[in-house]
Amino acid sequence: MNRMSDGIGTMKASEVSRFVKENLSQLLEERDYWLHVLGSDTRSSVRALCSSITREENRISAEIARVRALYDFDAKFGNLVAGVDEVGRGPLAGPIVGAAVVLRTDSLDSSLILEINDSKKLSRKKREELFEKIMEQAEAYAIYEMSNLDIDRVGISYCNHEVFRGSLRQIPIKVDMVLSDGYPIKDFRGRNTPVIKGDTKSAAIACASIIAKVHRDRIMENIHQYYPDYGFDSNVGYGSQVHIDALKRLGPCPIHRMSFLTSILEKTT
Repeated sequence: MNRMSDGIGTMKASEVSRFVKENLSQLLEERDYWLHVLGSDTRSSVRALCSSITREENRISAEIARVRALYDFDAKFGNLVAGVDEVGRGPLAGPIVGAAVVLRTDSLDSSLILEINDSKKLSRKKREELFEKIMEQAEAYAIYEMSNLDIDRVGISYCNHEVFRGSLRQIPIKVDMVLSDGYPIKDFRGRNTPVIKGDTKSAAIACASIIAKVHRDRIMENIHQYYPDYGFDSNVGYGSQVHIDALKRLGPCPIHRMSFLTSILEKTT
């Protein structure tokens, strides 16, 4: 990266600005050097780019502190903590998906999974990026689904808790505590603590939220290829206007939850 600084003087100010934006994370590794290079430039617009490095450094420091707080919350319950969350309780179609993620709560700042949060607060692109990071860095993770047929057969409440239990049954290591988002897991014999708004407080729950969301979205995007009229690629089974209109026009398809459609189908008869 140092060699690249030799060409700074020959670049247009706009090119230097683009270079800094595209390489901020690398520039931070040699912060003092690059602050000197940019700060010594004769052009005021280039010297001003020093603030970009400082802002990025501050942003990263703040993000480390935010995520560290999530890990520290989990650390109150032990060194190995599992978080569970579900996605898909309310849609009219598709499965409900639960995920369990185990993290080491004594992780160093350098190994924290930054930017984790409630999956609903993240862009699709960011969720996809974090999905890969979580799978690489978590001590363990598991995903469990129950289909629309399961939901119609035994009810959404049972399925909601079963995707928690099912994902935890697949975790191959013993954990100190299971943290669940919002409410305790019914008929679970292990140690469990519910956390209100857990996906914004607990690192493990936030990771489980992301894993479950990305997995289910991918399922619905795949199903969209077979039933494109319902808009599953955008509404992922929720009752958007496009989805409702298609139901009224075409009726349900094989992945609809018939127990959720009574009032909608009654209006079409």
